[in-house]
Amino acid sequence: MAARTIAIYGKGGIGKSFTTTNLSATFALMNKRVLQLGCDPKHDSTTSLFGGIPLPTVTDVFAERNALNQQVLISDIVFRREIADFPQPIYGIELGGPQVGRGCGGRGIISGFDTLEKLGIFSWDIDLILMDFLGDVVCGGFATPLARSLSEEVILVTNNDRQSIFTANNICQANNYFRTIGGESRLLGLIINRDDGSGIAEKYAEAAGISVLMKVPYSADARDKDDSFDFAVRLPEIRDKFQKLAREILEDAITPCEAGGLDFMSFVRLFGDVSSDAPVPATSEELFGRKEGSFSGGQATEISSIEGDNLKINRCIEKLTAEEREVYRMKEQEKKSFTEIAELTHREESVVQELFSSARTQLKRLFFEN
Repeated sequence: MAARTIAIYGKGGIGKSFTTTNLSATFALMNKRVLQLGCDPKHDSTTSLFGGIPLPTVTDVFAERNALNQQVLISDIVFRREIADFPQPIYGIELGGPQVGRGCGGRGIISGFDTLEKLGIFSWDIDLILMDFLGDVVCGGFATPLARSLSEEVILVTNNDRQSIFTANNICQANNYFRTIGGESRLLGLIINRDDGSGIAEKYAEAAGISVLMKVPYSADARDKDDSFDFAVRLPEIRDKFQKLAREILEDAITPCEAGGLDFMSFVRLFGDVSSDAPVPATSEELFGRKEGSFSGGQATEISSIEGDNLKINRCIEKLTAEEREVYRMKEQEKKSFTEIAELTHREESVVQELFSSARTQLKRLFFEN
């Protein structure tokens, strides 16, 4: 049986790895075989999980083996820890990334997943794979589990501050976007870490249509456990919350959210009044002042542009068959039900569903091949 895969996204520094680690520990205490996959260039996701021992990263090991023309082995990058009072060992991998300023972290994520897939990660005898993902960066590499449906489910972690909620909203929007082109990752909901009782994250979740799965209050004792590379779930008040969430996940008791996230203006209005005034434009005269040179402020500068995702998806839609294109547009753009489409196109509803499914499959292939 294939492992259940869950991607846990959040802004750096808000307790995303703390949440992932304690959820991994909770599943292991429930006699589940768990693999925690650190997907942050800082490669510190599994440090507490392994009692303070840093793990060699896939990025570094691959570079070393490649220089020697050697293959990467499972034993080079996958590590296990036996814990005395745990019925199951815990497994860990750190994808890692380039040193600061020396490469693209997103590209490292993509390469790391390529290596793991070649080693058969999704066929291993593991019950759950928890992917600890940095949510600040919006490049395609960090969206890999959503874009390629490598994670069945997604959990967002946030605090009650605007920036961490903004990050959660970005990931919600990204997941919704990939679902429109065939992605299958389901959003389970939101975890509020270090909850101060202000209700700010809950206000966002209600507006966006996202379920709040768990609220973890700030705890100095929990922080001390984490700082000493131990598990906060050893504390009863923390353990009870994580056990409840773990049971709900295992029992499929959580209804996935259909949230698409809030647009920017709707988001910022949650935090106060937003002016409708237009910004005042600067002029080339005031910026260049008295500087001499050959630059002409009125001369148009030619700027190369990158095709936007919306333009790209529209181009891919045009490559579908006429029937697939018709059904896809009626379903995704006009928001009609399968029953309505069947009536309007004089087709059986089952045929409409097959055409829609085929369209999404083709769009996913076209989007990532081009």
